[in-house]
Amino acid sequence: MLLPVSRPAVSQHLRALKAAGLVQEEREGTRQIYRADRAALEAVRAYLDELCRKAAAGG
Repeated sequence: MLLPVSRPAVSQHLRALKAAGLVQEEREGTRQIYRADRAALEAVRAYLDELCRKAAAGG
């Protein structure tokens, strides 16, 4: 998969996501495999859903 961003930019974003606990890193030889942390993403979604509910309610 080709991305319209540089490799260093992708690495920087993945480091930020890892630091935030949203992805997990697994090393396979010289490769680093990143996987989304489902529980962390579900927590983010719940937070955003609550924010939207409060905004819709005017609060």
